[in-house]
Amino acid sequence: MSGSFQIAGGWIEVVVGVMFSGKSEELMRRVRRAIIARKRIQVFKSHLDERYAGVLAVSSHDGRTIDAFPVDSSAQIAQRIDPTAQVIAIDEAQFLDRGIVQVAADLAGRGRRVIIAGTDTDFRGEPFGPMPDLLATAELVDKLHAICVLCGAPASRNQRLIEGRPASWDSPTIMVGGHESYEARCRACHVVPRCDESQVAIPFGVTAEGMRHSGR
Repeated sequence: MSGSFQIAGGWIEVVVGVMFSGKSEELMRRVRRAIIARKRIQVFKSHLDERYAGVLAVSSHDGRTIDAFPVDSSAQIAQRIDPTAQVIAIDEAQFLDRGIVQVAADLAGRGRRVIIAGTDTDFRGEPFGPMPDLLATAELVDKLHAICVLCGAPASRNQRLIEGRPASWDSPTIMVGGHESYEARCRACHVVPRCDESQVAIPFGVTAEGMRHSGR
């Protein structure tokens, strides 16, 4: 986002992408620029994310941190808003309930700048939590990509791994993890075996589609 971007009144900006694409880093960059601009800031994050620096900070994969209030619902954010805060930042928004859409809209309607970061698709490649509605109602959206660990193409999918193998379709939607549990992959390299496919051993790094074409 350009540092000169301005809208009269408040607005919502959303940063989305797969894991390891730099979403939290970008949220922190925008927060730090707002601090330099002498804005009063509040940062929130889902309490489900305890990785890296823990639940009291937004953390990037490269070790950078910024203090944050942990919350488990949109109502908690609404209750804890500092009336003097000019910029509200929310990380890992995919873990929050859909009420966050209205909370963000209300804050923007009251003249606040709302910065939201989150993963827009789950490990299956499907829309994740409230992110689709946040994308639809935001004034500004930036979609970031990582690099596919298998082929080097732009990665747009979160590959969940269980004991080093692709997790099956019926695995729980929410499972917090880092490099030990997830990889960034492109559409072609992303593998999510269905229940019937999961009974067949799929070689690591080979897609189910590729197996069908090869006759395995």
